[in-house]
Amino acid sequence: MKIKDIRVSIHAFHNFVPIINKPIEDDYRIICEIETDDGHVGFGMASRFLWHGVAAIVAQHIAPAIMGMDPRDLELIHARLQPILSERGQMTGINLSALSCVDLALWDLIGKQSGRTVAQLLGGHKDYADAYVTYGFLAYEADELIEMGRRLIAKGHTRLKMLVGSKAGIVEDARRVRKVREALGDDILLAVDANESLSAENAMRLCPMIQEYNIAWFEDPLRRVDARDLGMLRKRTTIPFSAGQMDGHVLRFREWVEHDAIDIFMPNSMYNGGMTETRRVAHLAQAYNKPLSDAGGGGIYCLHHVAGFRNGTLAEIHLGSEQVEEQMFIDPPKAKDGRVAIPNAPGFGVTLNRERLKETLVQKYL
Repeated sequence: MKIKDIRVSIHAFHNFVPIINKPIEDDYRIICEIETDDGHVGFGMASRFLWHGVAAIVAQHIAPAIMGMDPRDLELIHARLQPILSERGQMTGINLSALSCVDLALWDLIGKQSGRTVAQLLGGHKDYADAYVTYGFLAYEADELIEMGRRLIAKGHTRLKMLVGSKAGIVEDARRVRKVREALGDDILLAVDANESLSAENAMRLCPMIQEYNIAWFEDPLRRVDARDLGMLRKRTTIPFSAGQMDGHVLRFREWVEHDAIDIFMPNSMYNGGMTETRRVAHLAQAYNKPLSDAGGGGIYCLHHVAGFRNGTLAEIHLGSEQVEEQMFIDPPKAKDGRVAIPNAPGFGVTLNRERLKETLVQKYL
């Protein structure tokens, strides 16, 4: 089995904030399809940032380097790409996103060739993942947060995540968290996420304000998720910390571990270099007895690592990314009573909706 063709395309999806129907800025996806000489086709995806740059790296630099290689030789492929994507040191930014896009397509291919799901290739611990819902957008007023939370609970969800870091400041953040907790009750798992928006000082002030509301975890509380500051902050609160959605390659996680900075590993295979890198992160998490979860709208591409590894815990359902997958795939997996089953098909188990992708196409690279 040899790689004979690599195709890349950019797509824009239109989403909205539920209840208030406020449009969300177009959500861009870069899709990479890899075809082999025996007719198998796998596809992977990168997301949102500098999409033309990511697509150009895949088409003009990665594709020529791996053409003719066996897609199952993942370590050999990564070894060949390392000096191309980063002449020295570690890969960062859109280079990692481009590698992610290609690597995920390779895993999809390997699964289809072997007749196994990616979750099974990773270890096959479960054929499902319990899920939490990222729903608490800053665009909502407090009463809308409560209403949307109640709608999700009515659908069987018991794990919710809301955003903090509003322009109104941390006192307003704390007020919103309090109102949601009081309205939805103590039986609901409630997490918060600052999307790397807070200074160390403000995060230090916010934690004691919300600690009494039984926060399941605080995700990306600090700007740049600084390991030293995060480790210092973690010692001053009982709230567990999580990180990894945007720059969660294994060296970054090692840095957080060395500073005793996080409790939950949250890699996203669309940003960190792909499932091959997430596998390294998962093994590091196992070595340090840390749970493995998911964040950052990884959708189907993160569902499999949560199910595949025995330290996998929760997969994310992001209301924005969920809308993208509903447009991008034919019959994508849906949560039932807060749990998402791994699709019963090899690879990542989903099929592209090619008619819809014609409508969302921004640019194609052949």
